[in-house]
Amino acid sequence: MLDELLAAGAATGAAAVVYVAAAARVVRQYERGVVFRLGRLRKDIRGPGFTMIVPVVDRMRKVNMQIVTMPVPAQDGITRDNVTVRVDAVIYFKVMDAADAVVRVEDYRFAVSQMAQTSLRSIIGKSDLDDLLSNREKLNQGLELMLDSPAVGWGVSIDRVEIKDVSLPETMKRSMARQAEADRERRARVINADAELQASKKLAEAAGVMSDQPAALQLRLLQTVVAVAAEKNSTLVLPFPVELLRFLERAAQQQGPPQVGQADAQAEGQAHPQGPAQPVPQGQPQPQPVPQGQAQPEPQLPRVDEAPGLTAQQPPAVTG
Repeated sequence: MLDELLAAGAATGAAAVVYVAAAARVVRQYERGVVFRLGRLRKDIRGPGFTMIVPVVDRMRKVNMQIVTMPVPAQDGITRDNVTVRVDAVIYFKVMDAADAVVRVEDYRFAVSQMAQTSLRSIIGKSDLDDLLSNREKLNQGLELMLDSPAVGWGVSIDRVEIKDVSLPETMKRSMARQAEADRERRARVINADAELQASKKLAEAAGVMSDQPAALQLRLLQTVVAVAAEKNSTLVLPFPVELLRFLERAAQQQGPPQVGQADAQAEGQAHPQGPAQPVPQGQPQPQPVPQGQAQPEPQLPRVDEAPGLTAQQPPAVTG
């Protein structure tokens, strides 16, 4: 009798161990357990820790409640300004209601992935290229709103959506590079012109001050000479005053070139220092020009003892 009781107790204990082993479940901290009893959803969602279910009758499905990071495959599309681009993104979501995530959608991960791809294609078609490159925050918010509406019914909450990369054709990259280079060159020219304008204004003010105080120009000249002499070289540059050149130019213009008549008179006066030549009457011998540097002979008077008459020293008489 005792042996039978011991055997029955052992069998009961073994059955209890088997039952507990079949019914025992452990739910992790980041999971929730959804229990189906005979295919019917139980309202009590099992929390983390040790829990028991009815073997063979109950089925429990664990749902991860962590934030899931899901990459969205790159999508080819044409923007609103007819540019072909390739855009990929990443989506962050988590399950808020474990029962809805299990019951209302077959595979919530696959559903979210497909919805993200279609929404990304839609955003590409509605946006310009400049928006995809520089206004991504607004596009991310638009994607999040497009995904969050259907995901709420699945018990899923979209945490955030980020566009990772926008791939452009090589021709478009070269065009954008040329555009950026031209824009930077334009800005450099504008800045240079602005600097020249400011420098000209300051130079005009300095010229006004120096015109009021002529000594300031000399002081500036001395400062320039000192600055040049401070360098270790053998060349010293001395600036020549431009005003002196202008003074000489004005003096030359005031004298002017001699006229034709005046030039002839000056030339004749130089040839005859005693004055212009006088006309010589006909029949009279023209006096021979005395070479320059020889003394002119004095005229000889007739002697007292000689008879008056023609002498070799007297010139012939002129008649008529």
